[in-house]
Amino acid sequence: QVELVDSGGGSVQAGGSLNISCAASESFYPGYCPGWFRQAEGKEREKVAFICPLGGSIWYNDPVKGRFTISEDRNKNIINLQMNHLTPEDTAIYYCAARRSNDYKYEWWGQGTQVTVSS
Repeated sequence: QVELVDSGGGSVQAGGSLNISCAASESFYPGYCPGWFRQAEGKEREKVAFICPLGGSIWYNDPVKGRFTISEDRNKNIINLQMNHLTPEDTAIYYCAARRSNDYKYEWWGQGTQVTVSS
């Protein structure tokens, strides 16, 4: 069972950049596909970006394509989400999550980190 810890986030003006990270208690490779969900106030949780180190596949939700980049630092058991060209619509709590590589259920979650983008 992997433990996840979110870090980073903060406040930035529209057009700015932020990086958030998710540290795991064990390597994501090869058994897990980690990434982030986000939930804005009053809205449903939505998937943001995910990476499967086994096979190297990456997925982005349409609203963040071309602006966000997910990456893995295998030596440190960390994944990073570089967020560029942020807009107020990106304001949300971002939750790291992971599923097993051969499953679809996200069983493990970080505590979340707040990202606030002001106009």
